[in-house]
Amino acid sequence: MHSLNTLIQTMLSDAQVSAQALPQCPDISLYLVQPESMQREFNLDEIRSIWEHTAYWAFCWASGQILARHILQNPQLVKGKKVLDFGAGSGVVAIAAMKAGAKEVIACDIDQDALVSCEHNAKLNQVELAISDDLFAIKDKDIDLLIAADVLYDRENLSFLDTFFDFAPEVLLADSRIKDFQHPLYCHIGKHESFTVPDLDELDEFRYVNLYTGKQG
Repeated sequence: MHSLNTLIQTMLSDAQVSAQALPQCPDISLYLVQPESMQREFNLDEIRSIWEHTAYWAFCWASGQILARHILQNPQLVKGKKVLDFGAGSGVVAIAAMKAGAKEVIACDIDQDALVSCEHNAKLNQVELAISDDLFAIKDKDIDLLIAADVLYDRENLSFLDTFFDFAPEVLLADSRIKDFQHPLYCHIGKHESFTVPDLDELDEFRYVNLYTGKQG
């Protein structure tokens, strides 16, 4: 955990991480930024540092929490499958997939700090994850299912909806940012209220997570 404290202090010099159980997914604990680290006024330099070096891996975002819970409640979605977690962040969804009986889970993220976080969080939850920072190196790995949470934060990322099928024939997706996407290969399967851990008191519109399944046509 010492290495995670070093990484989080790139964002905020006095921040610390601690193991925290997820309120909506209590079977999983993650090393996340301590809430009190974010509950004070910041000076301009600190605000700049937070924006420029946001440690996305140090928060469990609403979509990640909901998708992890959905997988744990429906283990047949991943049981015995080889799974790719795209944009893994803290690794919460990848960890849920392993706990639910996946054969193998590859946690993929371009953020090297996130991959360190995935490794620590996997050990915390007593599971093993494969780690990758190169999505295209996974292309011929016979993936059964791609899972992704909160990767559509920019409408330009909607192209991922097609790209995902280059890596797996099935997709399980959670998103709280894009409200109106429609795609012929995706089906909306639910909407759930959630929040970031630690709670950032985000706008209400970002506290609702949509779940989708996608199948190659």
